[in-house]
Amino acid sequence: MGFISEFKAFAMKGNVVDLAVGVIIGAAFGKIVSSFIEDVITPLVLKPALDAAHLSKIEDLVAFGGVKYGLFLSAVINFVIVALVLFIIIKAINHAKKKEEVVVPPAGPTQEELLTQIRDLLKK
Repeated sequence: MGFISEFKAFAMKGNVVDLAVGVIIGAAFGKIVSSFIEDVITPLVLKPALDAAHLSKIEDLVAFGGVKYGLFLSAVINFVIVALVLFIIIKAINHAKKKEEVVVPPAGPTQEELLTQIRDLLKK
């Protein structure tokens, strides 16, 4: 089997295609989440909180000896906010999904009951 045909077989496997679709959808969803954070959450929640604490420019304020701890702290705060928003979104999605009913198959006769029925049939 040639290199091209092997690559084609590999690329057309369901796992690879599913992964590609997942990455593309994940990137699009990432843009939605980023926009929600930057355009809704940050102006409504984070900016007023940082202004009240006099930390509106936290990236520039916290730096010692050339090491910019403020940038790291800002990234950590951003991560926590993104994680919280994702948690809330996923929780809402899961809540919106209808609960799938678990179908329990009816319990059949036990082995002893079957043997008893066979015995009774043989007696007749």
